[in-house]
Amino acid sequence: MKTGKRLSLIDQMITSHYPDIWDCCCDHGFLGMSLIKRQAADTVHFVDINPPIIAQLEHQLRQHFPQDESRRQTNWRVYCADVARLPLFPAENTPGGNVPLIIIAGVGGDLLTELVEKIIRANPKQALEFILCPVHHNYKVRQTLIKLELGLIDEVLVKENRRFYEILHVATRALTTKQLAPVSVVGAKMWDFSQVEHRQYLSQTLAHYRRMQKNPRQEVAGIISDYQHLLSASTNS
Repeated sequence: MKTGKRLSLIDQMITSHYPDIWDCCCDHGFLGMSLIKRQAADTVHFVDINPPIIAQLEHQLRQHFPQDESRRQTNWRVYCADVARLPLFPAENTPGGNVPLIIIAGVGGDLLTELVEKIIRANPKQALEFILCPVHHNYKVRQTLIKLELGLIDEVLVKENRRFYEILHVATRALTTKQLAPVSVVGAKMWDFSQVEHRQYLSQTLAHYRRMQKNPRQEVAGIISDYQHLLSASTNS
């Protein structure tokens, strides 16, 4: 059960105990299994819309983590369902109104933002936390998080298999007791320009948008300007 660098980092970002953690688009379920193993939540929920994946995952969970009500352990549940329709438990039904953590990783930015918007819309009175790791369209994802008035708990940049990923831990501002910073469209806390990989990622991102700028229908001048401000900071650090 090897989670890989990206999922291992998401695991490390979860430092609090949660009543419910939702591992969405869970694929093989490696992250959720790691969370069960270290009892990071009362219940870890695995959600995927692919029936064969869920069937195989449930078989593995029954083998490695048999449910035993006679002793304290992390419970688990599996759902073959649309992530946009998570059956979240209302805050008033959890001890102290505890906040669930919803993890969505390994999907495109457009789908990810659509799922986040629908989950928030379906649970308007519920405080929520998300850990999000889109495979692309990070700038657009961040714009949507700002529009949804989500605040930042943490963010990191990781390189795995020659590809960079941005991981964001965010929360709805309502009802949360955690300190939240504003979400930046280009990232703030995740950058460490003393690291070669961070400078490399910034250069690659700028090059990508400069290529897009050659198409007159692509309005990316503002995006380039935002990243160029970071480039100045990286040069001066």
